Amino acid sequence: MPAPTRSRSRHWRWLLIVPTAAPLLTPYANRIEPRVAGVPFFFWYQFACALLAMVVITFVHLVTREDDHE
Repeated sequence: MPAPTRSRSRHWRWLLIVPTAAPLLTPYANRIEPRVAGVPFFFWYQFACALLAMVVITFVHLVTREDDHE
C-alpha cells in the first residue's frame, strides 16, 4: 500500500519546475512599464518570482514531508 502514496507524492515535486522556469522569462520581462508603486516591471517581476518560489517550495515540502519520514 505505501507504493501508491509514494508515487503520488512524487507528482507534487513537478511543481518545482515553476519557480525554476519563471525567472528564465527575464528577457521578456526586461522592460520598464507597467510600473507598480513607481517600481519598474523588471524589479517587481523578479520579486514576484522570488515570492512564488517560496510559496511553491513550501507547499511541495509540506505535501511531501510525510513520505520523507517513512
